[in-house]
Amino acid sequence: MSKAITSQKQDYSKWYNDIVVEADLADHSAVRGCMVIKPHGYAIWEKMQQTLDKMFKDTGHVNAYFPLLIPKSFFSKEASHVDGFAKECAVVTHYRLKNDGAGNIIVDDNAKLEEELIIRPTSETIIWNTYKGWIQSYRDLPLLINQWANVLRWEMRTRLFLRTAEFLWQEGHTAHATSEEAIKETEQMLDVYADFVENWMAVPVIKGIKSPNERFAGAIETYCIEALMQDGKALQCGTSHFLGQNFAKAFDVKFATKEGNQEFVWATSWGVSTRLMGALIMSHSDDHGLVIPPKLAPTQVVIVPIYKGEEGLKKVSETALQIVSKLKAKGISVKYDDRDSQRPGFKFAEHELKGTPVRIAIGERDLANGTLEVARRDSGVKQTIKVDEVESFVSQLLDDIQKSLYDNAKTRLNASTHKADSYEELKKILDEKGGFVSAHWDGTSETEEKIKEETKATIRCIPLNNKQEEGKCIYTGKISKQRVLFARAY
Repeated sequence: MSKAITSQKQDYSKWYNDIVVEADLADHSAVRGCMVIKPHGYAIWEKMQQTLDKMFKDTGHVNAYFPLLIPKSFFSKEASHVDGFAKECAVVTHYRLKNDGAGNIIVDDNAKLEEELIIRPTSETIIWNTYKGWIQSYRDLPLLINQWANVLRWEMRTRLFLRTAEFLWQEGHTAHATSEEAIKETEQMLDVYADFVENWMAVPVIKGIKSPNERFAGAIETYCIEALMQDGKALQCGTSHFLGQNFAKAFDVKFATKEGNQEFVWATSWGVSTRLMGALIMSHSDDHGLVIPPKLAPTQVVIVPIYKGEEGLKKVSETALQIVSKLKAKGISVKYDDRDSQRPGFKFAEHELKGTPVRIAIGERDLANGTLEVARRDSGVKQTIKVDEVESFVSQLLDDIQKSLYDNAKTRLNASTHKADSYEELKKILDEKGGFVSAHWDGTSETEEKIKEETKATIRCIPLNNKQEEGKCIYTGKISKQRVLFARAY
């Protein structure tokens, strides 16, 4: 069996890494900073992807795919964008290798590219260069496109799922005739993300806008959803950007209006990534391993037989397979774990470690009584129920687990959101309690940067529909009209 999981209290960072590795979610790769997503981890990501993809299509979006490689010259067309990503770009300079005659494979110096190519850190530039040929008139708008892809941002300090050089994500890129339409799209996609994270991942979020320092490179406004992990640190779970006309002007993307005038289009972009896997792990899991919300669990129910000899297995299997059919008919994903190479105790521990929401155990004695044992992964509570109640009971139990995970996370979020009216109070809360700290800020980048340098806390967001109140900046004492949320973050 796998080694024991380090406890959260002992070492939260090691606890997280243990769960990722021991629950078979991902592994380190031969390429520094990159990860291998294992089948169990990828199955969860696929459930996320399938759910989000449907949500995107239900709001009128379609999928397309754009090149991995982007000409370097494209990045120089939008100055703030290139400044934001320049230090993270991987550059392709040659197109051929050769044998040096001594058995070594080396780069062929004669195969230098005329123009270097950038492995995409994000796709705004290549997409907007393409949109120039797709958009001619108001009839071509709005253009609502999403891409599922991988991107590369060179990272020095990496952590599986949370921060890797290469990661999987989706990036939506839309074009609109008016700024009002584009802003509405930006806000709509933020709502889609919040809906998904809260109702599928069972993680409560705070919706807000980023401060200028934290804004996406090239955006007019960045909207975000912020969540709180069990260790009191924040995690950005999704962003939606109103890009204004910056990229349209950089790539000369114009459209003919109904009146026949030529105008630049208005743009948005929005994305979530495999970082959501990190949010799921850190929001719900415990010292026994992974906890998966039922809506995203590849296997929602596992049935483990307890028997002696082949005849005993045959008897148990007959009932177990009937239950499997009944649960599948209700749309519940179920696995009958009848491996004869492992004992029931091993299987219990394995499914607990991997986060299967519900475990059913059926033994020969249970058959005689017409009962079975049902255990829930989140709380560990076990109940004995009648075999003929299993469909309705398990269906309700999965709903209860989903709700319970959200409610527990919401209670933790509320208990970990504090107010600070002085700089000393802010620092004390961050050091002793963690969580979100609501405090006044004078609105300047300089103050934000100084607070970040001194406390390692950033402004996570300015909450949407934020209460307006007179106050004084906790750092400078200057007049402030509203509080913002500070936190240390991943």
